[in-house]
Formats: sequence, C-alpha cells, structure tokens
Amino acid sequence: MSFPLKDTNRLKLVQITHNHVDDYFAIMSQPIVTKYYGMDTLNEREQAVKIVESFQTNYDNKHGIRWGLIEKETSQFIGTIGLNNLSIRSKRAEIGYELHPDFWRKGFATEAIHSILNYAFYELGLYRIGAVTFPDNLASNQLLEKLGFRQEGLLRGYIFQDEQSHDANVYSILASEWESTSAL
Repeated sequence: MSFPLKDTNRLKLVQITHNHVDDYFAIMSQPIVTKYYGMDTLNEREQAVKIVESFQTNYDNKHGIRWGLIEKETSQFIGTIGLNNLSIRSKRAEIGYELHPDFWRKGFATEAIHSILNYAFYELGLYRIGAVTFPDNLASNQLLEKLGFRQEGLLRGYIFQDEQSHDANVYSILASEWESTSAL
C-alpha cells in the first residue's frame, strides 16, 4: 500500500523521511513545543532519527500513520500529524499533532486535523478517533472542542514526562458526529 499523501488549501501532508530529521529535531528540541506533548524535549539529533524511523515502522506494521506538514507557500516543514494506536479491526485510532511555534494560532492545525479526520472516517472506515491532552494545554483542548471532539474524562497520572506523572484529558469524536460537524 502506498503512503496516503494529502493536500489541503495551505498544506501538503507527506511521508516523513530522513530528509525531514533536522526539521523535526528543530521543532521537538524546543521546550515550548514539548511542554504539553507527553515526551521529553529532544536533546540530540539521533533521538529525532529514531523517532522518524519509528514513524516508518509503525506505518509498515499498520499501527499508525504520521504525516509531515509542509506549508505550500514556503515548502517549509512546520510539524507533524498522525493517527496513533491505529486499529483497523476495532475501527479506532488516536490523533496527535505538533507544530513549530511560528505557525501556532494560524489555522494550520485545524486544517490538518480536518484532512486527517476525513481520511480516517471516509477512507479508512474508522468509527472513533480519540485524543489525549494535558489539561493546561488550553489551545489544544479548545481546538479539539471546536472540531467537535467531546471530552470523555480525566485520566489521572496518564502521561509521564520530565520525571513526573501528569493527568490527561481524553477526547473523542465518532464518525457520525464528524459527519454533522464537518458539514457546518
């Protein structure tokens, strides 16, 4: 199966390769990006290499799909978005994303999530997409709610980052909810 490339008004969603390692490292080595990410800030390029390799392994094993976000106007790599814990059999996955801070609050995440939800529900035939966020990550919580995700609850001590456990909000959206939300 060939990698599912996607296009939005302002973004190309591409397969992440070793060519993107330096750009990925430049994003994930910023504490402001990883503060609410559930992963420690990257300190070495080799860490980014291993993560990029894991994206390909997860795709090959059908456990996930991770896209690089390329801004069309500048051809700049600005972040990633992906379906994690993908189960075609159980018709579910979790969505995750991060952007370079220069591209926050400009609608890029909304655009990318919209594209991936359409792909997940209409092309993969999934029924449920979940998301997990830090309660203090107000921007991500608001973004998910704006897109029609419903908060299901709080997972206590769910994320381990920076040598401590953190609570997490859990959200989900079902295919039937997306159909009515995306039509607005």
